[in-house]
Amino acid sequence: MPVDLLYDRDCGFCGRCVRFLRRIDRHGRVRIFAVQDADARAHFGVDLDRALEQVWALDSDGELHSGAAAVNVAFGAALGTRIPLMVYKIPGIRQIQDHLYRWVAANRYRLPGKGGTCAVDSRP
Repeated sequence: MPVDLLYDRDCGFCGRCVRFLRRIDRHGRVRIFAVQDADARAHFGVDLDRALEQVWALDSDGELHSGAAAVNVAFGAALGTRIPLMVYKIPGIRQIQDHLYRWVAANRYRLPGKGGTCAVDSRP
């Protein structure tokens, strides 16, 4: 169940999350791509503005996930299970996670994470 993940490498918080994901991904099931790479954005089929809005995950079935769903897909792949995505799909849980994800995305430049300039504030 390999998964491709597209994230903002200029965001310190996002980088911190990706480093955590790499640590728990002991079997290399998650391939990480930076939104700053135009070829990576083309691989996911998203333009720069959409790519910077949220994290994206492309699963082994070719399904594209975004936001909280993408986090669950990537986390599940790293652990070797689909349980996080199954839990996410439970009515009520999805809404809570989506709300929390939107809050985190809107405030990520304030959250812990050393380095990075967070492209959200520096878009051309």
